[in-house]
Amino acid sequence: MAVGESQVGSGSEPAEKEVEARTGWRNTLKKIKRDTTARWGLYVIGFVLAVTAFTLVDSNLSRFTFGAISDFALAEALPVLEHPERLPAPGEAETNQPPMFHADGSLSNPLGTDPNGRDYFTRIVYGAQVSVSVGIAATFLGLVGGTAVGAIAGYYGGWIDDMLMRAIETVYAIPPLILIIVFTVFVSGGSPDVRFAIIGVGIAFIPVFARIIRSEVLSVREMDYIEAARAAGVKDRNIILRHIIPNSFAPVLVYATLQIGVTILIVAGLSFLGFGAQPPTPDWGEMLNTSHGYMHSNVWLSIWPGLAIMITIMGFNLFGDGLQDALDPRIND
Repeated sequence: MAVGESQVGSGSEPAEKEVEARTGWRNTLKKIKRDTTARWGLYVIGFVLAVTAFTLVDSNLSRFTFGAISDFALAEALPVLEHPERLPAPGEAETNQPPMFHADGSLSNPLGTDPNGRDYFTRIVYGAQVSVSVGIAATFLGLVGGTAVGAIAGYYGGWIDDMLMRAIETVYAIPPLILIIVFTVFVSGGSPDVRFAIIGVGIAFIPVFARIIRSEVLSVREMDYIEAARAAGVKDRNIILRHIIPNSFAPVLVYATLQIGVTILIVAGLSFLGFGAQPPTPDWGEMLNTSHGYMHSNVWLSIWPGLAIMITIMGFNLFGDGLQDALDPRIND
């Protein structure tokens, strides 16, 4: 019997180590590092987030320093940046100036100037503050709301599931853009603001996240360890938070990463239509709205914010695809 126990023990340890090596966050990071597309997507995301953090801090310096330092102080201190919202005096700056590689360009304005004479490079850099931060915040709001609704509906089932999912399907039946615009206009009282756009986009995304996590919860709740937790008297709230959601979260996390890019595009579209960030706040969508009237005289005004949106979305999509492969247990090393 002792021999049998030693044989079982010696045979089970390698199996456990093999399972542990193929699962967990360490294995996920190894897969992402080996995935070239995911790695490049992560580089783009890291750069964009660094720019976003810098612009957020610089544009709110007066709040952080209790008014001791004015906003955009860092921008005015750097040689390549200027105040992104301040209008230059008449005749002080050339309007619609082309980028520096153009025959009429200037090194002082690498990407040219906008119709008001403001430096376009600075506007593009500070446009990340709204476009990226709002996209992440709106996706996070939809993720939290959808995860809560989907986890509760899938875990309890019955009339609770029916009631919550019918409400989710009602919201899901409304076209997202129409829902966001109507909500933004109604809540803001006719004065659109980017804060209301964040809430509107988050509400529009709750149904998608709820349906994804509900489908995962329906299978996870039947697992043996869930039954054991119930038999041990663990409260439903603790089971949902400690077992159900963590073991159902992988596909939701992948979708959220991909959805950030979609959200950035939607937020840019809202600003383009006039329901997002308002002038003079720098925003890529608002810059596209301003530049479409100058397509023939200065096409670069449309190219630069369009490139910024495209590169940012591409980074999140590349990383999301790599994360999906890394979290898929069917794909071996």
